[in-house]
Amino acid sequence: MNYEEKIQNSETRVFKVVFPNITNHHNTMFGGTVMEMMDEVAFMTATRFARKSFVTVSCDRIDFKKPIPADTLVELIGRVKYVGNSSLKVNIEVYVEQMYDEIREKAVSGDFTLVAIGPDKKPVKIFEREETTNQL
Repeated sequence: MNYEEKIQNSETRVFKVVFPNITNHHNTMFGGTVMEMMDEVAFMTATRFARKSFVTVSCDRIDFKKPIPADTLVELIGRVKYVGNSSLKVNIEVYVEQMYDEIREKAVSGDFTLVAIGPDKKPVKIFEREETTNQL
């Protein structure tokens, strides 16, 4: 499988229901809960891309554009954006959908940087030298 196919095949889509127990006093989803879900999808995307163990080292500019009310659906989409030697960046987009209507809007987006680690918890290369020739 070439590099572009790996990126395409690692795209990760997760749907969740926004139940009242994960909302605040405004009846919208807690920002921290959204970020936790985003981090989880970033981890899944990175793992599916490289089949290595990853840890999150940073998140860049999480933009909350729309509130996410209770009793809606959210779709989180993870896509590999950049690959380095031992780290990669995953872009996460969160869409909110009304349950009983066709309304769908982007609510949140952000980038997460993850590092591949070995059994000793130290960074390892994502690809061996010959695998990197197909990078973007």
